[in-house]
Amino acid sequence: MHAPPDPRSLAALEARRLRWHCDPAQFTFNSTDELEDLADILGQQRALEAIRFSVGIRREGYHLYVQGPPGIGKRTVVQQILKQRGAAEAKPSDWCYVNNFGDPQKPLLLQLPAGRGSRLREEMTGLVDDLRTAVPAALQSEEHRTRLQEVEREFESQHERAFKELEDKAEAQGVKLLRTPTGFAMAPLHNGEVVGPEEFEKLTDDEKRRIEQVVAVLQEELRQVIEQVPKWRKEAIDKVKELTRETTRFAIRHLLDRVKQSNSDLPDVLRYLDAVERDVLAHSGELHASEEAPPAILGMPLERRPFLRRYQLNLLVDNAQTAGAPVVYEDHPTYQNLIGRVEHISEMGALVTDFNLIKPGALHRANGGYLIIDMLNLLAQPYAWEGLKRALHSHDIRIESLGQALSLTSTVSLEPQPVPLDIKIVLIGDRLLYYLLFQYDPDFAELFKVGADFDDQIDRNGDNCRLYARLVATLVHREKLRPFDPTGVACVLEHAARLAGDAEKLSIHLRSVVDLVSEADYWASQQGSPQVTESHVERAIDEQIHRADRLRQRVHEEIARGTLLIDTEGAKVGQVNGLSVIDLGNFAFGHPSRVTATVRLGKGDVIDIEREVKLGGAIHSKGVLILGSFLASRYARKHPLSLSASLVFEQSYGMVDGDSASVGELCALASALAEVPLKQSLAITGSVNQHGQVQAIGGVNEKIEGFFDVCAARGLTGEQGVIIPASNVKHLMLRKEVVAAAAAGRFRVYAVDTIDEAVTLLTGMPAGERAEAGDYPPGSVNRLVEDRLVAFSGLRQKFAEPSKSEAQHD
Repeated sequence: MHAPPDPRSLAALEARRLRWHCDPAQFTFNSTDELEDLADILGQQRALEAIRFSVGIRREGYHLYVQGPPGIGKRTVVQQILKQRGAAEAKPSDWCYVNNFGDPQKPLLLQLPAGRGSRLREEMTGLVDDLRTAVPAALQSEEHRTRLQEVEREFESQHERAFKELEDKAEAQGVKLLRTPTGFAMAPLHNGEVVGPEEFEKLTDDEKRRIEQVVAVLQEELRQVIEQVPKWRKEAIDKVKELTRETTRFAIRHLLDRVKQSNSDLPDVLRYLDAVERDVLAHSGELHASEEAPPAILGMPLERRPFLRRYQLNLLVDNAQTAGAPVVYEDHPTYQNLIGRVEHISEMGALVTDFNLIKPGALHRANGGYLIIDMLNLLAQPYAWEGLKRALHSHDIRIESLGQALSLTSTVSLEPQPVPLDIKIVLIGDRLLYYLLFQYDPDFAELFKVGADFDDQIDRNGDNCRLYARLVATLVHREKLRPFDPTGVACVLEHAARLAGDAEKLSIHLRSVVDLVSEADYWASQQGSPQVTESHVERAIDEQIHRADRLRQRVHEEIARGTLLIDTEGAKVGQVNGLSVIDLGNFAFGHPSRVTATVRLGKGDVIDIEREVKLGGAIHSKGVLILGSFLASRYARKHPLSLSASLVFEQSYGMVDGDSASVGELCALASALAEVPLKQSLAITGSVNQHGQVQAIGGVNEKIEGFFDVCAARGLTGEQGVIIPASNVKHLMLRKEVVAAAAAGRFRVYAVDTIDEAVTLLTGMPAGERAEAGDYPPGSVNRLVEDRLVAFSGLRQKFAEPSKSEAQHD
């Protein structure tokens, strides 16, 4: 068993242990201009290896999730690595959509070598322009008109010849074939003259019968001739169409041959051009009509899409200017921005579309390369995550609206041929999202098998300090700032240790470092200094704090005015100064909080008032329960724990969480039980376990400085100080003014390992250690506590005994 702590042996920490000082003399440079830039990001070897592994392995499901705190430089690093990798890879193909002449609702996809898509688009645009003039010109040529007239004359001649033959045959048999406005009629002839009805009646019966028989035969022949006219007309129309096709074919053959020769190595393009030729020949008449004025209603022309749009080429992805594999960052990953969309235009009051209105998404632009997406932004967009997973599972990109994908609409729309997908997806997010998705989304674990975990700090050693100096130099060169001298770099390193909250570590939170370096450069410019020195960096740090510390100033002001009750001198029973931290996101500060405890006879309950009113968090409640367990295990070995205690953070009107006040709460309980006052000149922080060991807490620097500021405002007496866990000493990076006060003996920082050491410091009395006989030494705090609890136990048993009258009555 260790010896009980003696108040005189618990000395304050030496000032040198309160802050790590970076010696500028360790640097061999005079200016950061002498240093080379870092090739890789500092301290992220594990993450870099994971990124390179994911990029290098070409297996299904090995997409990458990059995790780590924001501002660490994840996206910048990933983009640099991917661009280096992509520059050495081949360019991906161009992708085009063209009209499907057989089924326009299902546009066809063309895959072309990189750069060929834009050339083919220009060729098709030129072809369309040529068709717009060449086809109408050929169909309006004199030669074509003459041939059309020949066909028309041939039809008219055939028509007239048939009727002339029938007319001559009728006259030879004494019947006249007459043409009337309503058709044809037949009348008998006599001596070459048409016989009227009266004269016809004067003819003999035999003559009448002969004429009627002749007319009947002629009418049948006339019917046959009339029935032949539509056939002759159709033959004439077919001849006109064939003639038009021949003329059109002659006009466009050399135009199409030019495009075919240019793309003779692309079979799919040649097949498409053959389809274009067939469609042009089939619609040559419409090509001619498309150049005419559009129809109008009430004098207003109707909008209509040019007929020649059907022969254009929709270049979906053009990689002509891409250097290697593309690296795309999608900052707004909606469903349509990822998958693509089909747009519509208004035509005669209705929305219509065609293959020219198909627009690409980020998956199209990054196809054959790398796509970077922020995971939180992706999950914030409806169905975007599901659309991405569907594309990765099917290995193709199907452009469809959300209505189609969810079967919410039945509107007729385009069904473009899917684009084959070959891509590496990189998601960037925090660790919480990664673990939640891995746990609850089976697809995530299947698709994103590689996680690159970025750290936010590195070990502080000589090599890393020199590398950090190169990091500062890299940032200076990249941002075009003034060079830093060794004192400026040393000050940045000290601030990096402060940001890490650990004197043995350095923060590599790049956003914070970049901000500090940039702001230090600004203050150097204000003083006209050619270099950034320690004073400029300190000015930047002070100004950052000043811009954010309005709330801290208000809290300290209320303490100084006595609105918030905090004692910094004297001693009180059951009252201790606890320490809290308020985190405002970009700024955190500590301040003291009064913690009080009351005790009375009870059933062994330690009541957490914060928990009872639902202002205490789970961790704080756990700490209070540990206190009850500690009291029972230490002081109630031979008798029941018979107290009822209450703990509370005074003047606390918000949520309280964390167990960093549990040592202070236990000291307050011990003080209330022993009726021994606690020094109010000391504040305490730390958590305690069931065995009385003091454990490390967070925010130790801010907590110490918070109490120091309150004491300094009232005047430092040399008695004030803060008690912290010994395991937190390595985290100390206190402000220079706090260290100076400690060095001058005007402020103290104590480190303790056990609750007994804390009690000894706060009371000025020995805590006491249980002797072999089982008792604590007289006059010790532990003895006073145990005696009080024994008294409570006796009182409880006394009240529990039934009275004599009750016993006799029974």
